[in-house]
Amino acid sequence: MKSAVVLLPGLNRDRDMIAALTKISGQAPVTIWETDTQIPDVNLIVIPGGFSYGDYLRCGAIAARMPVMRAVAEKAAKGVRVMGVCNGFQILLESGLLPGALMRNASLKFVCREVKLEVANANTAFTRGYRPSQIIRCPVAHHDGNFFADPETLKRIEGEGQVVFRYADGTNPNGSLNDIAGVINAEGNVLGLMPHPENLIEAAHGGTDGRALFEGVLGAAA
Repeated sequence: MKSAVVLLPGLNRDRDMIAALTKISGQAPVTIWETDTQIPDVNLIVIPGGFSYGDYLRCGAIAARMPVMRAVAEKAAKGVRVMGVCNGFQILLESGLLPGALMRNASLKFVCREVKLEVANANTAFTRGYRPSQIIRCPVAHHDGNFFADPETLKRIEGEGQVVFRYADGTNPNGSLNDIAGVINAEGNVLGLMPHPENLIEAAHGGTDGRALFEGVLGAAA
């Protein structure tokens, strides 16, 4: 199973993501850069978290216009699985690969803590390792994670099972509509989520609730 991690100026969770993919798959991912226009044959592309380009304009807005994101979009159109975490989620939204938008947290403050997530759709390549409605723990660290969509879009993604994760048990840290923490595209191969599952995959992290996500998608892509 081959994976790739997108590297962009300002991202700071790339090492965490590379470590998680390497530990679970047994193979280090390829790294691809902002100016790359070609991506090798891989089964999974991951855009990690951080503050690409200093979050100028809007979070992810500059990164979404880099050559590498055109290459990512081409791969996604061919069915390659793509996952964006935190800033990676913001970039996927700005790229038009996922529906909706992410606004400033309702508190207007940066939030860094553990939350609880409900697995709203366990019937995806990313979440097949979880049970439907399972509650898991996961850390968050963001300032602009408040998911928003117009009423028509919200109705569509809810009705078509594109909401994959929700904040559970009153732990919504940002005011997201319907407690939405992660969504998938209609084709089921592009996932974006604000929490950081890569930071909860082994006992040294204090838990392993994020591990099943990586095991699920890496196994599905093998």
